[in-house]
Amino acid sequence: MSSPFSGLLSDASPSPSPSETTTPAVPSIQDAQESATNAASWVEENWATWLAIGLRVLLILLIAAVLRVVVRRAITKLIDRMSRTAEAVDGTAIGGLLVNVERRRQRSQAIGSVLRSVASFLIMGTAALMILSTFQINLAPLLASAGVAGVAIGFGARNLVTDFLSGVFMILEDQYGVGDSIDVGVASGEVIEVGLRVTKLRGDNGAIWYVRNGEVKRVGNLSQGWATAGVDVTVRPTEDLDHLKAVLAEVGAVISKEEPWNEMLWGPVEVLGLDSVLLDSMVVRVSAKTMPGKSLTVERELRWRIKRAFDQEGIRIVGGLPAQQDDEPTADPTAAMAAPSAYASTISPQSVAASPLTPPTTTK
Repeated sequence: MSSPFSGLLSDASPSPSPSETTTPAVPSIQDAQESATNAASWVEENWATWLAIGLRVLLILLIAAVLRVVVRRAITKLIDRMSRTAEAVDGTAIGGLLVNVERRRQRSQAIGSVLRSVASFLIMGTAALMILSTFQINLAPLLASAGVAGVAIGFGARNLVTDFLSGVFMILEDQYGVGDSIDVGVASGEVIEVGLRVTKLRGDNGAIWYVRNGEVKRVGNLSQGWATAGVDVTVRPTEDLDHLKAVLAEVGAVISKEEPWNEMLWGPVEVLGLDSVLLDSMVVRVSAKTMPGKSLTVERELRWRIKRAFDQEGIRIVGGLPAQQDDEPTADPTAAMAAPSAYASTISPQSVAASPLTPPTTTK
């Protein structure tokens, strides 16, 4: 006897069996040959472009390297020529007005180092940008980013940039160097180090001043060219002018012949004449051209010799407050006090006589 569901079971599809594992298809020889053919055709189509890009990059690097070497050698020859020019004028009349050879050599080396660094940066930077453009890289974002970064750095470190540029121009213009005595307004003293950002000065009291180059608004160099030693002599208006001028001229002639003053003096000691005439004094001006930085030394020696010469000739130097004489009698401190009054005492006859009378009392 058959079940009523036997027809349904017979019509139903058989139960699915578990799927069998499939192995990856192994490329055939034809597929490999087709892939190799495509790769070869792609290389054949692009090898000319690759070769052109490689040759262009190689040419850019070669030109940049050659140009860098040529520029650096040109700068070095220029610096050497500057040094030879300094050695040629040293020891001559015009060389005395210039800085010494060592100073110019140091300045030339500093200028050459800065110029070589700047030239290398510009040449290699330009070559790098050209290589990037050869690979068809868009340089607009890079240049825009560099511009924004430059502006940010300029605003954030403007003092540093100002100091650096001021230091470069100070070195190029030879405003001062190591060993010079300068006055930069905020400080003064002897230069012990010159940098692109900071200048070090040794003050008169031994202090070291660090002055930023960007803060220097004016520079007074006391060590370049020549200096002037000036001495003002104040005497009585009754002195003989001819005798006074002869004494001062004799002092100048003597100091000009003695060492080491004859090396410090670059000209004769001149009596310029009367600088001022007053009722109780007159001022005679004496001047001389000296070696740079030696004016104060020559002035001190001139004052010393002039004082000794005036003492020998009986010429009196005046000026300042008059000295108090020791032989004057001491003033009596009670001289300006008034005599005691008789009315100061209440029991004196004068006070009793001057006192008012007591009114009589009235009684009823």
